[in-house]
Amino acid sequence: MGLFITFEGPEGSGKSTQARLLYERLQAMGYPVILTREPGGTRISELIRRILVDLRHTEMAPTTETLLFSAARAQLVSELVRPYLNTGGIVLCDRYADSTFAYQGYGLGRDLDELQAITTIATSGLQPDLTFYLDLDVEAGLQRKRSARDRVNEAKAAPNYTPPVEWNRLDARDLAYHQRVAAGFAELISNDPARWRQLSAEQPLETLAEAIYFAAEPFLERVPRLEPRR
Repeated sequence: MGLFITFEGPEGSGKSTQARLLYERLQAMGYPVILTREPGGTRISELIRRILVDLRHTEMAPTTETLLFSAARAQLVSELVRPYLNTGGIVLCDRYADSTFAYQGYGLGRDLDELQAITTIATSGLQPDLTFYLDLDVEAGLQRKRSARDRVNEAKAAPNYTPPVEWNRLDARDLAYHQRVAAGFAELISNDPARWRQLSAEQPLETLAEAIYFAAEPFLERVPRLEPRR
């Protein structure tokens, strides 16, 4: 049943970039692979994402936030992730259920057993085979993201313009919240060390990408390759 790899980390850790780099490498090697994200990845999930990240929605209740993330996840797993895994392919996902435990559980103080029950329903128990955590100081990560947002926003008129780096409703929460989230991830990693690979996000981009591929390589043996691109 395919291979499911997820990427987690604090804001600004570069997990989205590293997920894309691994996707491009595996695709070039001829592996059947797709890259998706949470919340999002399907038409319905992307619509839910717009509600979740909107900076104007400051009145959103923690329960509402939790259920919306889980609803987006349920659609993604049902429509995209599980069907592709069933074909024997590789799914790379930028965030997954661990983020709910870290952000809504440890960050917002939601009951972890309650979150586990909701997550099991949303995913039908689907768990990643491998999860990368890109470790970075919380303050440094937030500053990275602010700087990236500002740089990209200044380049709106440039050729081949890409959408601005997202600064969303969760990013805008106070430092103490983000520190609780980081502590939550540390707890999740300690509870399931066999699944996690914790890597420093302070490394150069190419060095980190190579470390991620090296860690993923043994898992690739279960997925047959197609013909490599020429």
